[in-house]
Amino acid sequence: MSAFATIAEVTLRGLLGRRRTVLLILLAGLPVLVALLARLGGGRLDDALVAILELGVRTVLPLTALVFGTSALGAELEDGTAVFILAKPVPRWRIALAKTLVAGLLAAALSVGSTLLTGLLIGGVDGSTLATTFAFAIAVALAGFAYASLFVALSIVTGRALIVGLIYTLVWEGILAGILEGTRLFSVREATLSVA
Repeated sequence: MSAFATIAEVTLRGLLGRRRTVLLILLAGLPVLVALLARLGGGRLDDALVAILELGVRTVLPLTALVFGTSALGAELEDGTAVFILAKPVPRWRIALAKTLVAGLLAAALSVGSTLLTGLLIGGVDGSTLATTFAFAIAVALAGFAYASLFVALSIVTGRALIVGLIYTLVWEGILAGILEGTRLFSVREATLSVA
C-alpha cells in the first residue's frame, strides 16, 4: 500500500471513529427532518424545496466540513503524532492532499446524502424538483471539498482552527457575504448557491 493510501486510511479511521461523527450525522439529518415535517404539514412544497435545500448549504455543509477539515490534521498536531508522519520520506503536500481529500469526501458524502434525501422527500421524483435537487447535490459535493480544503489549511496555520473556522463561517459566510456584494466573490457558500 502506498504512503498516500495509508495516510488516507488512517485519517478516515480517525475521523469516523469518534462521537463527533454521530453528531454530524444528526446535524445532516436536520434538513431531512425539516423536509419530513414540511411534507407531513402539507401546503405548498415547491417554495419550501429551495429554502430547505439552502438550509443544508448554509448550515450543515460548512459545519460538517469545519469539523472534518480541522480534525483531519489538527488532532495530530495537538497530540504530537504529526512528527511521526512528517518524519517519513513523504512529501508534505501529499500528506496534506490525502487529509484534505478524506475530509472533503466525508463532508461531501454527508451533505450530498442529506441534500438528496431532503429533495426527494419534498419534491419526489418530479422533473423540475428532481433537477433542482441534483443541482444542489452537485454544488454541495463541490463545496464540501472547497470547505474542507479551506479548513485543513486553516488547521495548518493556527492551533485554534475550529474557533477561527466557526467565526469565518458565521461572520464572513453568514453575515458579510449576504450583505456586501463584493465579498460574495470570496464566499464558498455564495459560489455554491450560484452553481446550484
